[in-house]
Amino acid sequence: MSEKGEVDLTGAKQNTGVWLVKVPKYLSQQWAKATGRGEVGKLRISKNQGKAEVSFTLNEELTAIDGIGDKTVCAPREHPFTMQTVGGQMLAVFTETSSDKIALEGVVVQRAECRPAVNENYMRLKRMQIEESSKPARLSQQLKSPVTNNYKPVANHAYNLEYERKKKEEGKRARADKQQVLDMLFSAFEKHQYYNIKDLVDITKQPVTYLKEILRDIGIYNVKGTHKNTWELRPEYRHYQGEEKTDE
Repeated sequence: MSEKGEVDLTGAKQNTGVWLVKVPKYLSQQWAKATGRGEVGKLRISKNQGKAEVSFTLNEELTAIDGIGDKTVCAPREHPFTMQTVGGQMLAVFTETSSDKIALEGVVVQRAECRPAVNENYMRLKRMQIEESSKPARLSQQLKSPVTNNYKPVANHAYNLEYERKKKEEGKRARADKQQVLDMLFSAFEKHQYYNIKDLVDITKQPVTYLKEILRDIGIYNVKGTHKNTWELRPEYRHYQGEEKTDE
């Protein structure tokens, strides 16, 4: 914020209250694509037994997400809000123009988090994002001179010997494609919320070390409580069936 100019406190005088809402990154990117009047969706505020229920519905024409690899996926339309208190903090919203004029737009009276409803569109989006982020960065380099090294053939390369050694140590389990393992894990967690690592190894038939690497991307390891020493999905990946939601 610039140090020049005076601050217009009209917002404070009018006692204007504003909401501070955290939204997913993909949602803000879709909003930026809005044309015309810039309408991005509809906000619904209702009351259930005296408690406010808020949800946002994304406009259908803004649901197509491009640029994840060479694929197009649909963003979730429904986004319920998780309401939070300001917690005794004094938060305010300011605007600044190109002429360094600063204005107080209002004081934050409500905090909230806008989360997508977990459905097939959302799960497909997350899987594609994980798959895309796991792709290695490719780098091409032009050689100034041709490669002239002569290599002698060997009976068995060192990395092959290392692979065979690990294969024996891990019960002859070979690593499957990461996306294939993710699909098996998501399918398992749709049936139950909590698993110990031994059960997940039996389900996926994967080496423990490799399986834990993947689980750290999508899961939480419980170190205490009723479900100590078990894994569960992070909140953004949860999509349980039936009454499994009540396990906690």
